[in-house]
Amino acid sequence: MKQIATARRQGFWDLRAAANFIGGGTGTGLIVASAMAAAAGMEVRLALATGLCCVMLGLSMVWLEIGKPWRALNVFFHPQTSWMTREGILAAPLAAAAAGYVLLGHPALLVPIVVLALGFLYCQARILKASRGIPAWKQPEIVAFIIATGLAEGSGAALVIGEPSTMMAAIALVAGLGRELAWARYGRGLRRDQAPQGTMDCLASPPAWGARVAQLAALALLALAVAGYAPAGVAGGALAMLSGWGIKALLVTRAAFTRGPRITHTPVRGRGLSRPVEA
Repeated sequence: MKQIATARRQGFWDLRAAANFIGGGTGTGLIVASAMAAAAGMEVRLALATGLCCVMLGLSMVWLEIGKPWRALNVFFHPQTSWMTREGILAAPLAAAAAGYVLLGHPALLVPIVVLALGFLYCQARILKASRGIPAWKQPEIVAFIIATGLAEGSGAALVIGEPSTMMAAIALVAGLGRELAWARYGRGLRRDQAPQGTMDCLASPPAWGARVAQLAALALLALAVAGYAPAGVAGGALAMLSGWGIKALLVTRAAFTRGPRITHTPVRGRGLSRPVEA
């Protein structure tokens, strides 16, 4: 089937929307990684507070993007239908639990912190999945990719902000490998479902390849850190974080094309004379 050349890039979500997915993904990933490190007895209050700030900064970008910011409270009125509403609802208890741990350091707070952070990250992934008019977003595999990317970004950020331990480098390496698998599945899904050519061109562009090279370099550096060369962990973590930001920015702002109408048969005057369009 051929696509009429009317597929267009969406213009409603810009870098401010991308910043929400960047801040939310990195922030929740950092919170989860920090909670795991705290369970191992490491000091993580600074990293945990930074992760919470990233989440709130991302949400503030959404507020700035709204055409009428004073109506922002309306986002809380439709939890039965809106993943954005569910994301906003989870933000308050996540902030309370994380702030409580930063102030009190009570280990009992770690479990709800992890559950709420993962729930927030899942809601972000489903926000994109629910955007049915954009094939690059509604692709089923994007849910796993956004979650894996957030965990890879956050564990990388934990190496930059916190103690670059071998354990944290191993967590970041596993998260990075998970992101690679999710990215491969996402790409296969786009090709299988014949995503718009503009989407495929964007994901094969030099900026996209630059982000991919950074991801692979991050994996190599993290492997070195796990093998015992600790300084490589900080550089690997930084690359894991920055490459995820780049891919998300491209997905939200540059690869988001509508599909455009399709013609499956060529109309021909006369009864029963239409014929299929060649692929």
